[in-house]
Amino acid sequence: MAVRQKAIATLPKLIRAMRKEAPKQQENLVLPSLRRAFSLYDQINLIDNVPEDQLRFQEFDETSFTVNGVKYDGSLLCVGNLLMSWSPRSFSDITTDSLSIFQTVRPIPELLIVGCGRYNHPMNPQVRQFVKSIGMKLETLDSRNAASTYNILNEEGRIVAAALLPYGVTS
Repeated sequence: MAVRQKAIATLPKLIRAMRKEAPKQQENLVLPSLRRAFSLYDQINLIDNVPEDQLRFQEFDETSFTVNGVKYDGSLLCVGNLLMSWSPRSFSDITTDSLSIFQTVRPIPELLIVGCGRYNHPMNPQVRQFVKSIGMKLETLDSRNAASTYNILNEEGRIVAAALLPYGVTS
């Protein structure tokens, strides 16, 4: 009981002390938006401390990609940290033949990210089955988000592949 009475007696003093030291109100305090800072739509590279031998998509335009400071025109195929030109020029050109390199690549990437150009398209069921038969999962995205996803997964050390059409491709 003595402890309770002491706490009750101390309470008015505590309230008076808190009123005297009320925090100053800052008017018109605007907090920065984190949405834009971490948006995959606005930033391709989220991690700066990446080894030089890792591929990183840094920029893109209607017809090309910039990877590790080098501009590449046309479609690209990335497997791990290997980069090569890729023959398809439109989404309809993506066939089992255009992806046949994955039958020989070892280790087999866990995921193939297909950048469809400006807009995402559903993948042909035959191509989807082909990729599954190799042992990979397939994700189709617009090329901007495909490049971002590849960067993030590659920077995490995961074995991924990307097949990207330039962003200007619309069909």
